Amino acid sequence: MKLLLWVFLSLQIICQVQELPPDYSPLSTDDLKAVEQGETVQFQSDVSRVMSIIINSIYKSKEVFLRELLSNAADALDKIRFLSLTNKKELESQLDLKIQILPNKEQKTLTIRDTGIGMDQKTLKSVLGTVAKSGTAEFMKAVQNETDLIGQFGVGFYSAFLVADKVTVVSKHNEDVQWIWESTSENDFRMLRDPRGNTLGRGTEIILHLKPDALEYLDDTRLRQLVQTYSEFINFPIYVWSTKEIEEQVEDSNEIEDDVEDVTEPKTTTIKRIVTEWELVNENKPIWTRPLSQVTVEEYQGFYKSLFKDNSDPLAYSHFKAEGDVDFKSIVYIPKNPPKNFMEPGQKVEKNIKVFVKKVFVTELSDFMPKWLSFVKVLIDSPDLPLSVSRETLQKHPSLKRIRKKVVGKTLDLLVELAQNPDKSVYSSFYKQYRSAIKYGVFDARGPSQKKLVKLLRYESTVSPDTSFQEYVDRMKDKQPQIYYVTASNIQEAKNSPLVETLVARGYEVLFFVDPVDEYLTGQALNEFEGFPLQNAGKDGLKFGDEEENEKKAEALEAEFKPLTEWLQKQLESDVQQVRLSKHLTSSFGAVIPGPMGLSAAQERLLGIQAQSKGEMDPMGMFYKSQKRVFELNPNHPLIKSLLTNVKNEKTDALKHVPKALFEASALHSGWEPRSPSEFVNAVEKLLRVQVGVDEEAKAETKVEKAKDKTEKKERVEEDLVIELDLDEHDEL
Repeated sequence: MKLLLWVFLSLQIICQVQELPPDYSPLSTDDLKAVEQGETVQFQSDVSRVMSIIINSIYKSKEVFLRELLSNAADALDKIRFLSLTNKKELESQLDLKIQILPNKEQKTLTIRDTGIGMDQKTLKSVLGTVAKSGTAEFMKAVQNETDLIGQFGVGFYSAFLVADKVTVVSKHNEDVQWIWESTSENDFRMLRDPRGNTLGRGTEIILHLKPDALEYLDDTRLRQLVQTYSEFINFPIYVWSTKEIEEQVEDSNEIEDDVEDVTEPKTTTIKRIVTEWELVNENKPIWTRPLSQVTVEEYQGFYKSLFKDNSDPLAYSHFKAEGDVDFKSIVYIPKNPPKNFMEPGQKVEKNIKVFVKKVFVTELSDFMPKWLSFVKVLIDSPDLPLSVSRETLQKHPSLKRIRKKVVGKTLDLLVELAQNPDKSVYSSFYKQYRSAIKYGVFDARGPSQKKLVKLLRYESTVSPDTSFQEYVDRMKDKQPQIYYVTASNIQEAKNSPLVETLVARGYEVLFFVDPVDEYLTGQALNEFEGFPLQNAGKDGLKFGDEEENEKKAEALEAEFKPLTEWLQKQLESDVQQVRLSKHLTSSFGAVIPGPMGLSAAQERLLGIQAQSKGEMDPMGMFYKSQKRVFELNPNHPLIKSLLTNVKNEKTDALKHVPKALFEASALHSGWEPRSPSEFVNAVEKLLRVQVGVDEEAKAETKVEKAKDKTEKKERVEEDLVIELDLDEHDEL
């Protein structure tokens, strides 16, 4: 007996005959013949033309047929549930509200069955007899818009012909008998009272007779994947008739039976067996449809990981509902980490926007958000969007444009909220990852969006390692007219810059702009904040607000140092536009800033890097680099005072190399690269010669041995080889 059991189970595995559900009542051969003899009715529209539009224009992918049919099934279930609220008897014919998908490999058919409201004869003829006729729209009219069901049964239903050359519909309404509708989508359809009687109880069964190139949809694994992609969040359970292999423990067939009673447990062996059963596919629930108060943090995090395939929890999220000119629900997520190569030139934007219509997935978009928010991951569900259109058509839909505006606004509100978190480390973590996107947004956005983005900017300053513009303004000194900043390659260079000496000494806060994009922002998009202009400490226009009080003192100093400034101007006329006394300096002897037409040191370096990356000369960069600069002197520095004394006393013969060295040293300290490193080094060397008493014309005395040419080297190698051979022979002897 045990041996027979083992053989039976093994044969089942080998044969893998598909079992069908016990409650499934397929149409017999006689039934199919009867349908062919049923009432023939002409379509009410030019089906061949409309079908061509549906197949070739509306749908870009065959697989969406399942999404459309499941959406229609969900609508039918919603209808019967709605009617049951006022009449519980409506559900008596079929209490279980569900959708079932049954692949039949032998008959090459795919059946989608629902226990929804069903259709009577009149509805079958009117709804399925006119392409793009909205049955749900008429139902909504009947119930006076008391729910949000908006369907497109006509167009959605006819997507079945993407994969089927014939479609059979069996439907049972509570107020009518069961009917069969069948068509090949040509010019007519056939209708017949079902000879089997009532096999459904209530609902609709759509049988797709699949085309030869659509047999992949008989694979239950493929069907489950499509349901999880498009219809995972439908409110009603969706089951797929699935075949799977399980392991089972059976008694060992090799065990010898005898008449002696064995009190020990029988030996077992593991065998594999094929089983078929209904498998629930859509276990995840649409949390965006629930009130915010009823969704936990863990649910938001788990939903994010599942939907967007991210292993990390989101950094922040916003769940909201919009009503008015367009209705939609949405969840906006800020990922903890940006995508690889984020914001780099040529980087392809990921499809982070999931679009749903009534909980049915429609498409995912990559260019929905502006580039500077392309890292955000968003779910959108709107009944105002069309379900049966291509992605290209959907992107141009006016409702989607209005949704985009609101989602961008909500995302910025979320970021502002994140920035106001009492725990500054939370926003610091975000800003470290996404600051390039925020700065690009300030440059690109306009109006209210730009103002919100400016509030998100953070900089290190002389006061704090993490400063917003609002915090800076709150700390400004009395009568301070400007927001001060300095540009540099790095924080240390900014801190050591001579351009901030006076500002720091007087107690003013200075922001450090060390990203290449920072100075472009201030030049084109960010000129002021709350009425206070931004002022580069390394450019003209620096004001403290007390210039009038110190005007006479400044005029006296200028007159005193005029001989020195005029002498230096003459000595450096090829490099310097103006020599003047500085407002910036307290300890350094000099500083160099750009002229009115020039760029700062940081901008000049950036242009040089860009030109090198392109491998070509940059005429604009060369033009800016050739502009004369402004040389500023510290009138309180002993070196400058001594130079003034020497110039006044006409003792300038020994100082002929000082102007160049003084200017280049000040430029280097101010962040500039030497225009001519060799000239700068020569000037410094000559100053050193004078200091140590070495003649300016004295040259280094060095004996250099010339290298030998290749022929001499070859002869020498050959000689060495001969000597080596002789030694080898001597060793053998």
